[in-house]
Amino acid sequence: MHAVRPDPDELLAALPPDDSRPRPGRLKIFLGMSPGVGKTYAMLRAGHAELADGGDVVIAFVETHGRAETTALTANLPAIPRRRIEHRGTWIEEMDVDAVRTRRPQFALVDELAHTNAAGSRHAKRWQDVLELLENGISVFTTLNIQHVESRADAVRQITGATQHETVPDSLLDRADELELVDLTPEALLERLREGKVYDPARAAAAQEGFFRETHLTALRELALRTTAERVDRQLRTLRAGGERHTVWRSGERLLVAVGPSPFSTQLVRWTRRMAAVQGAPWVAVHVETSGTLSDDAQRLLDRNLALARELGAEVVITHDEHVPTALVRTALRHNATQIVVGKPRGSILWETLRGGSLVDRLLRLGGNIDIHVVPAETKSPRLPAFFDKSLRSRPSEYGLVAGVLAIITALGLLLPADTYLAVGLVYLLAVIALSLRTGRGPVLAAGLLSALTWNFLFIPPRFTFHISKIEEATLFVTYFIVAIIAGQLTSRIRAQGANERKREERATALFELTRALAAARTLDDAVFSALRQADQLFSAQTTLLLPDADDRQLIPHFAASFTLTEKELGVASWSWRQARPAGRFTDTLPGSAGFYFPLIREERAIGVLGVVVPAGRDLTLAQRDLVEAFARQLALSVESDQLRAAQEREKLLAASDKLHRVLLDSVSHELRTPLAVISSSLENLEQADASLRNDLLAEARTATHRLNRLVGNLLDQTRLESGALKPRVDWCDVGDLLNAAVDQVRDALVDHPLTLDAAPDLPPIRADFALTEQALVNLLLNAARHTPAGTAVTLSAQLNAEASRILFSVADRGPGLPPAMTGNLFAKFARGDHARAGGLGLGLSIVRGFIRSQGGDVTAENRPDGGAVFTLYLPYARADAREPS
Repeated sequence: MHAVRPDPDELLAALPPDDSRPRPGRLKIFLGMSPGVGKTYAMLRAGHAELADGGDVVIAFVETHGRAETTALTANLPAIPRRRIEHRGTWIEEMDVDAVRTRRPQFALVDELAHTNAAGSRHAKRWQDVLELLENGISVFTTLNIQHVESRADAVRQITGATQHETVPDSLLDRADELELVDLTPEALLERLREGKVYDPARAAAAQEGFFRETHLTALRELALRTTAERVDRQLRTLRAGGERHTVWRSGERLLVAVGPSPFSTQLVRWTRRMAAVQGAPWVAVHVETSGTLSDDAQRLLDRNLALARELGAEVVITHDEHVPTALVRTALRHNATQIVVGKPRGSILWETLRGGSLVDRLLRLGGNIDIHVVPAETKSPRLPAFFDKSLRSRPSEYGLVAGVLAIITALGLLLPADTYLAVGLVYLLAVIALSLRTGRGPVLAAGLLSALTWNFLFIPPRFTFHISKIEEATLFVTYFIVAIIAGQLTSRIRAQGANERKREERATALFELTRALAAARTLDDAVFSALRQADQLFSAQTTLLLPDADDRQLIPHFAASFTLTEKELGVASWSWRQARPAGRFTDTLPGSAGFYFPLIREERAIGVLGVVVPAGRDLTLAQRDLVEAFARQLALSVESDQLRAAQEREKLLAASDKLHRVLLDSVSHELRTPLAVISSSLENLEQADASLRNDLLAEARTATHRLNRLVGNLLDQTRLESGALKPRVDWCDVGDLLNAAVDQVRDALVDHPLTLDAAPDLPPIRADFALTEQALVNLLLNAARHTPAGTAVTLSAQLNAEASRILFSVADRGPGLPPAMTGNLFAKFARGDHARAGGLGLGLSIVRGFIRSQGGDVTAENRPDGGAVFTLYLPYARADAREPS
């Protein structure tokens, strides 16, 4: 009898986790079918229970919705104040993650896990806040409705007609240490709704006509129950994986069907699917790989049978063993399958008896309390014993080795005396055993047969006949055949086990190398390049990876691909992506394609497609296709991680952009409000003022109008620069006119600053945009007036550097100079010094640089050695005599 041995892969999976790493907090989710079933109430009661046991429990965020019973439970629990965020004129309260981390309680109660945080929060979703708390060692109790689970969102939309925009990834449910179902019958929930315990009466009536229909609630309840049951089933299987298994636990029915390279397996798969549907039970399709080598037709048939099982909803498992019943029972125990489905034996009774009984007989002996279903075939087909399968076919060189060894022994034996024939027979027997270590089953049988006949004919008296007169000689003769059969069988089994171990080692090594390469990659492009190159070498094929574009509308091939897709191949890959199913060659969908395309699945949706193109005439084995799937899953993790990183960066950019917009709006509103207030006050007092006061009021209004005009002009100029709409109109300009025009515009602003013009009267004309250059000089003069004390001098100068072919304009002051901290971003948008005077948006210098660079020049700023700052504009210079003829 074959003992049910533990699988090495199972033992590896059952190893306890590494406890040397810091333990994160524990997560408990209270799951309900809809609002109003009592999730928050149950969470608060659990918090009170932990508090009574001496735990440190706080309310991080709980929404009672005005329900009296729920509100009463919050009274005796300490609560952390919420963080208030201003959004479009409205104050929104959110959980203060930093305050919770600072308080560092043992348990934090967080309501509404799928909630979307207000703009400006560190994380977009509350479940991301919860993950941060867990990583910091804080255990979390939280609530969740079934319609917010990502994998259930489509089903909820089909049931209720409502699209769920707030969802939680299924991986978070897998991360939960405990999932507690808060169940309530639809009738009881509708009664609570009518009593006003869920919503106010007006809203309750509308809810009962929409989402809270009894049929909707019943379907949602089934979804919640199924989700909880599936989790319990996974936990049971995980617990059983850690210990020794001798029997199944009938906590629920699960079917297992044996699948092989036979047309009858198709019937078995469909029969098992019908039985599983009737019983409402999950099922597993198992194929046991042995040392037997499948023909190409048998391999294709096996692949179709397994693909059919996968398509019908089975979990497909491939295991390795020489003893099929042992492997089936071992897999059934591992998956807690209560029923095994096999086909009715079709071999001869004699052959099955010699093998120790039929598959059904051996399953009955090994299966314990597992039910065995035997399904008869609809049609019978002849079947040869397994002994005469393809595994007997060995390489011709092995038969040549047998013939050569036996020829040498025979030649040496003929040189010995005739009475030493027993010694020659033992040498033949030793040779057969030795050959079994180097050759296959067929050559070993040939060696046994040839050595026995040769020994009998040439050495056993009477020589040159096949007659045997002694019993010991006959016994030794028969022993040849027995030894040959046993040695051949053992050799074949050892070789098969060695081949299987090498396959496992190659698979494990390939996955290890892939995982290490992906972990070491700094970017997604590096990871994809490493993965595709490994796949090229491993499968001796060309590979490609396709990822969706930013709009999620079409696939874009990655540049690291070694295979260029045609329009047809791209269509096959797109089908695989949209349907989240394998397609192309080796599948039943578009099998005429050149490539085999496997989707990158994460949380039941495809985020890309891996394509493998093998040369024509060569197939991918089932094990290789499983390895392609493993590669796809590893790549999916890398792609998802990159997407999460990109999303996090986008969130940071959005938060920074939102902050920048708030600062800009605050500054603009302040800058607009001040001159408008002056203008409004002047107009109100204008009618009642005398002549002298009226002139003063008009002067104030005029100054405020100029300030307002400059502000709006700066905003428009900045918009023109960023949009690329600014096109300088370069023409010949007089330098003196340019300086005088700039000074005229800022004369009022520089009334408290002595202004000096330093420009030679004979400066030649220059080619520039008069308006842009004038505005740049105006901004520099206003900047000097604003940021220097009254009474300090300002100098505006211009000089020609003919050797460098440029004209220089300088604005120098005697103020405090430029702060060292601003030298790197002095010309950036909205840049303002820490001690800058109130007013202004910090756009002036940015506009100056934009105006001058648009004309091919540049601007610099530096501190003067004897105090103050100097800004210098550089514009290209061309002689007037170089003017083009008109």
